[in-house]
Amino acid sequence: MEKEFQTSFMPKKPAVEERVRPERSIGLLTLVSIIVFFVSLLIAGGLYGYKIMLVKNVAGLKSDLDRAKAAFEPSVLNNIQKLEKKINASKEILSNHVLISPVFDILSQTTLKTVRYTKFSYVPAQGKYNILLSGQARSYRSVASQADVLGKDKNISNPIFSNLKLDNLGNVNFDLSFSVDQSILTLQQ
Repeated sequence: MEKEFQTSFMPKKPAVEERVRPERSIGLLTLVSIIVFFVSLLIAGGLYGYKIMLVKNVAGLKSDLDRAKAAFEPSVLNNIQKLEKKINASKEILSNHVLISPVFDILSQTTLKTVRYTKFSYVPAQGKYNILLSGQARSYRSVASQADVLGKDKNISNPIFSNLKLDNLGNVNFDLSFSVDQSILTLQQ
């Protein structure tokens, strides 16, 4: 008798040995590292996108500025610049301008009827103006009265009468000097 071979296409033993792998759990440090890595990638991508957006915005603003510049004619811009220089120069002149009319107002209010002034000049000093006058009065009494009136005025400082002389008609010629504060002589009142 012949031995019978049994042929089966199904192997009885596995052709490859199966290895049993031990289960490996992910450690806490590894998990945190992976999360930080992906968050870093997201942030880097967001920043890159933000940079691209800013570059586009700058380019758009530059083109808007170029269009606005093109809308103005160079001759108009030159005229505007010249006008600005003139306005600034005018402001400078006006801010340093001295008004003498307040001194004349003070003198018109404080001068007695028996006194008249024949010469007027002023000299700027630190924070004030020295006023120099020459005048004529009917008598020494008129000069003394005028000195009292000027001494009481709050805008006049240190009134000094000097060079008192009688003329041929009996009038008293004199020189007068006093100071006024610079603030009453400027336009900025």
